[in-house]
Amino acid sequence: MILLLLLIFFFGLKYMDPPIESGIAVNFGTSNVGSGNIQPTKPVKTEVKPEVKKEETIPEEVVEEKIEEVVPDGAPAEDVLTSESEESIKIKKAEAEKKKLEEAEREAKVEADKIAKEKADAERKAQEEADRIKKEQEDKKRQLDAMMGGLNTADGTSGGEGDDTISGDKGNKNGDPNASGYYGNGGSGGGGDYQLGSRRPINKPKPAYECNEEGLVIVTIEVDRSGKVIKAIAGTKGSTNTADCLLSKAKEAALKTKWQADSNAGVKQIGIIKYRFSLSN
Repeated sequence: MILLLLLIFFFGLKYMDPPIESGIAVNFGTSNVGSGNIQPTKPVKTEVKPEVKKEETIPEEVVEEKIEEVVPDGAPAEDVLTSESEESIKIKKAEAEKKKLEEAEREAKVEADKIAKEKADAERKAQEEADRIKKEQEDKKRQLDAMMGGLNTADGTSGGEGDDTISGDKGNKNGDPNASGYYGNGGSGGGGDYQLGSRRPINKPKPAYECNEEGLVIVTIEVDRSGKVIKAIAGTKGSTNTADCLLSKAKEAALKTKWQADSNAGVKQIGIIKYRFSLSN
């Protein structure tokens, strides 16, 4: 029996180490991710390298030193501000002051505009009130004048006449009450004032006298054979006053002048008429 056991031990069944695998291989996996086509026989350990943090080297000139203030026991600790924070605080304070100043300027402008508008409104209302009062006074004056028949003059007569804007009876007390003008005579006639060769004027209308001017006005005329003045130029050489009011009236009177007819005269015979305007009666 002993020999049999020895033979079985040395020459009997052999044990395979590792034993021969048989059956179906099942991959249970060891992680949530993976890659490749061959399953490793031993689990692969992934070595995680520790991250090495590099120390940043700060240039010496930009390193700011924070000074810690030592305070006695029991006293409140105060933060020590760096130069950078102090500068930012100054900027913020300056911006805040600028905003306050701008707001104050806006408020002042609004107030000034309001005052100016109120002043303009007050002036407009005052002007409107003054115009209203003036109009009322003028209306009352007109109504009173109409009731009294016009303004009373110094000699007891009423009414007024003239070409001015001031009330009154315009004219000269010693003048002709039937005159058509206000300033004096319309000129003087006579053989020496009308010159047209041997021909004589049939009628000699006087120019209207409507301005405060005097002097001599010479009018050059052209007369046809029938005695009609076909052209007149007032204020020619020899005139002593060329006021428009005198020239226009002298020309108008010259064109109305009628001369003797002369069939032997030229188509246009040239002559002159002299008008003397005087402010005397």
